[in-house]
Amino acid sequence: MSFADGTADFRSDTVTQPTEKMRAAMASALVGDDVYGEDPTVNALEERVAELLGKEAALFTPSGTMANQIAIGAQTQPGDEVICVERAHVRNYEHGGASANFGVAFRAVPGRTGVMRVDEIRTAAVGSEYGLPRTSLLWWENTHNVSGGTVVPLDVMQAGSAVAHDMGLVVHLDGARLWNAAAASGVEAADFAACVDSVMFCFSKGLGAPVGSVVAGTVDFIAAARDIRARLGGAMRQVGVLAAAARVALEERERVFEDHETAKQLAKGLATRLPEAVDASAAVTNMVLVNENGLPWPAAKFMEALAADGVLTTFIEPGVIRFCTHRNVDQADVDRVLGVTDTLL
Repeated sequence: MSFADGTADFRSDTVTQPTEKMRAAMASALVGDDVYGEDPTVNALEERVAELLGKEAALFTPSGTMANQIAIGAQTQPGDEVICVERAHVRNYEHGGASANFGVAFRAVPGRTGVMRVDEIRTAAVGSEYGLPRTSLLWWENTHNVSGGTVVPLDVMQAGSAVAHDMGLVVHLDGARLWNAAAASGVEAADFAACVDSVMFCFSKGLGAPVGSVVAGTVDFIAAARDIRARLGGAMRQVGVLAAAARVALEERERVFEDHETAKQLAKGLATRLPEAVDASAAVTNMVLVNENGLPWPAAKFMEALAADGVLTTFIEPGVIRFCTHRNVDQADVDRVLGVTDTLL
């Protein structure tokens, strides 16, 4: 299902176009001033999210980055450190927001697939007792973007969060693609959320809405979050027109299974042709990674050949191409990728 101009855009699941159902919901949305808490469509969305995640309350935000920054601001003090994996989105891809906005730094553990072990968490947290910055927050990311949409297992999160809580840390989940993690693992999103004190997810990624994210936690946390959202410039007015599309995406969340299947077909096809560059077994959600080290030609040449045929991709890190599937790509687009690959071989 290419875009209107014939492009097959695998760069990200953020590139999706709103569906007709979303557009209709936006056009008919009941709205009010959300700063005053009077937008009924936003209020209903926030209540639905809290219900699904088993949290007391939730807050609609313009972006996932803002939702993450709010979680940091509400649960740390300047000079604190946040424990996360080295390649966490919050550490590498949020424009230094934690330090610029809240004076917070990161204490990173290796965790190449987003997994932090109990001993790593304990060591990172104990270090703050010896004159180092205080560690106050443990940060999970699930799915883990840079490793190709891998899922951090529930038991790993439960064990790590329990240790963090025992050591007096607060725990947050960057669940930008939480519903992909739930679909791939068979674990309820609420079970992942139960491991943490605060959680966010994006409507504008795997779910396919045009705009918006949400952060959830206790009533007190959301009260603080609302204040920080305003300070960051994220307090919006008649924003029900956006929340309406987000609600449609949320209620259609089961369709992420289709994206996972598309990714699996792409991974299998590429791995057959490029076995040294693609690990098909690693495509567990909606991403497929192609490692330049296993290609018979430079990654840039592959991307240029794809682009010439109207297929767009991106580097997720140097030398690693990411294909991300979503509601606006399908098997026909997979076949286009494989066709270009065949012409290069």
